[in-house]
Amino acid sequence: MGRNPSRSTKTLIDRFKISKGKFAFLLLCLDAILVSLIISYVPYTKIDWDAYMSQVDGFLSGERDYSKLKGDTGPLVYPAGFLYVYSLVKFITGGLVFPAQILFGILYIVNLALVQLIYIRTDVVPWWVFGLLSLSKRVHSIFVLRLFNDCFAMTFLHASMALLLCQKWYLALLLFSGAVSIKMNVLLFAPPLLLLMLKGLSFKGVFLSLLGACLLQINLGLPFLSSYPMEYISRAFNLGRVFIHFWSVNFKFVPEKVFISKEFASALLFLHLTTLLVFAHYKWSKYEGGLIYLLRTWLKDTVSKLASFQLFSCKSRLRMLNNEHIVTVMFVGNFIGIVFARSLHYQFYSWYFYSLPFLLWKTTFPTFIRLILFAGVELCWNVYSSTFYSSLLLLCIHLCILWGLWMAPVEPSYFGEKKSHTKD
Repeated sequence: MGRNPSRSTKTLIDRFKISKGKFAFLLLCLDAILVSLIISYVPYTKIDWDAYMSQVDGFLSGERDYSKLKGDTGPLVYPAGFLYVYSLVKFITGGLVFPAQILFGILYIVNLALVQLIYIRTDVVPWWVFGLLSLSKRVHSIFVLRLFNDCFAMTFLHASMALLLCQKWYLALLLFSGAVSIKMNVLLFAPPLLLLMLKGLSFKGVFLSLLGACLLQINLGLPFLSSYPMEYISRAFNLGRVFIHFWSVNFKFVPEKVFISKEFASALLFLHLTTLLVFAHYKWSKYEGGLIYLLRTWLKDTVSKLASFQLFSCKSRLRMLNNEHIVTVMFVGNFIGIVFARSLHYQFYSWYFYSLPFLLWKTTFPTFIRLILFAGVELCWNVYSSTFYSSLLLLCIHLCILWGLWMAPVEPSYFGEKKSHTKD
């Protein structure tokens, strides 16, 4: 009797995934050794750690006025989750740098494992591309030599995405909210996440997910909201901060006068939102007939359930989203925010580095072009301090990747759908 073709194909795929898992585990072990060597032999760089500890000391001593929580690099500008996380870090490490580096080394490996899990569940890149996830000099430095809070925020975010792939929406939203409470850059993922929620959840599911996320933010900030609410909200959720031109890795080629202007910020915000809407309509909602039709259908279903008094008695989940679609929408949505961010400091590289191999292999570029673009991004982030030409090159590479993502075929939104082979 002949073999069943579909069964043979499935067997080959399963073996391929196992080989990816083994290679990923090998990389984890090798990277753990590399991290140990970096901690042992590369000097620690003092940037924000002392400021973090000063802010935590103020919090632990009972100060609840956010305007009075300061460090040697300035006032506290992160939400309350940051204080809880670094209070725990201080408790574990005693506020000492070397134990903290070990802790952050463990955090680095945990984050890498989560990213590898996301890549394995989507099956977009070949096995050897996993090695690119361990090749960034800058990201190793951000984790174990700088000890930035970006590391915790992105680890929480990647854990949230891993839960989305398991269709654990409520828990994923709680972790997402926790990530936002550590650093607000995670909000760049909020628009694509909301779109995914509208595609995969009913009104009940969306409402309960957002309710849980909001309640977590309120509870974390309650000690400050109940005593000095305006000071907390204005400091922790200040969306109008202007970063220093000198430290910007992108748009360094723009004159400082233009860089700090409101007009430049408004133009970038307009481009950011417009690009998000274009991708949401023509790429991420293509299988639903576009963003407007998706919203109309979702609202119509919600009104129908409301009329029949079934709004909260129905199922929370509508349809099971395809893993590749979830990760694509999240990573591309965040990347669009990166492209049009007015200022990217060196630690901000961790916001999107781990998505780069996935994004590059979503494009139809030849492999050698993908590798050149990857190396180009890494090169730009390792130029210190950034120059006119390095920042201009980084923007050109970002726009090239964004164009490649626009031209890429659209993956199915839901399990069971066939992949589109046409380009937009």
